[in-house]
Amino acid sequence: MTARYKTVREQLLQKPYRYKDDAGKWHSIPRTLEWLWQPIHFTRPQADLVRGRDYSFVSDQDTGGKLLSLNTLGQRIKVSFDVPECFKEYFDGTWAFDTGKLVSLKGEWYFHIPMRKESSCEFAPASVTHVVGSDRGLRFLAVVYDEAGKTKFMDGSRIMAKRDTFQNVRSQLQAKGTKSARRALRRISGRENRWMSDVNHQISKTLVKQYGEGTLFALEDLTGVSFAEETLSNRNAKGRKDLRTWSFFQLEQHLAYKAHAAGSEVMKFDAAYTSQRCPKCGRIRKENRRHMQHEYACDCYGYRSNDDRVGAMNIQLLGTLYISGDSNPRFGPRKTN
Repeated sequence: MTARYKTVREQLLQKPYRYKDDAGKWHSIPRTLEWLWQPIHFTRPQADLVRGRDYSFVSDQDTGGKLLSLNTLGQRIKVSFDVPECFKEYFDGTWAFDTGKLVSLKGEWYFHIPMRKESSCEFAPASVTHVVGSDRGLRFLAVVYDEAGKTKFMDGSRIMAKRDTFQNVRSQLQAKGTKSARRALRRISGRENRWMSDVNHQISKTLVKQYGEGTLFALEDLTGVSFAEETLSNRNAKGRKDLRTWSFFQLEQHLAYKAHAAGSEVMKFDAAYTSQRCPKCGRIRKENRRHMQHEYACDCYGYRSNDDRVGAMNIQLLGTLYISGDSNPRFGPRKTN
């Protein structure tokens, strides 16, 4: 329960409350646990088991293999388990077992064990070989731009179509309002979350594998950002909901730990003006970005490109400035103390 409240607290801090005052100025208020309307409750039986205290692996004297020893309310039990070939590397002694989760699903019990391994690779800014800027969005899940001027667009149209399918099914079940419909809603919610997590795993794995060791992945810092109001105003109700509920933070997490394992690093930079700045002449003008056409057109230099690509180019430049010695690179006026 404590771990769940800690997770919720971090999620609340990631999404502050934003409001507009009488003068039309936007303000942001950090959310704390006091913002919860009701206590956290669990709809599926589950329990967290601490390694060494609540569960452990012991030798089977009869077969010479391994048994899983679990602490229960009555007594400690020992159960056998099978390890698929693709998971045997996690039991070679180089991986550590963290707090496991015992869950019930469709009458069956499953034990989920997170694994961790200390990376032998260390990231050194002086030895960076690639600086990759990434702009995250809906039309394109990620647009990446590297120091060689190469751009990669990761199309999100099929992902959005599948999300729409999930949403349509949810709407139909919510309209029914029966007990069986509510049970189906819970199943669909879990299925969609697992699918979206897999999508983010694939994107992050592709990027880390492509650029390898010594890469600095530069991302825009979306902490406390509810997206530019002009961005939201150019979308319908569905588009605004998609933008606010997209799992940008999860993709960032997946990319970070995969990059660390490969000897690379992920850093977040101030997102201000990254979508409004011309990457060729440096001119910052909001009107140069044409949302409906997905285009950026500089009124001074004449440079034209996809607006998401321009964002990735500017973020990549922030990463380049950082490894060049600027500890806090950003565009626009700097704050003074």
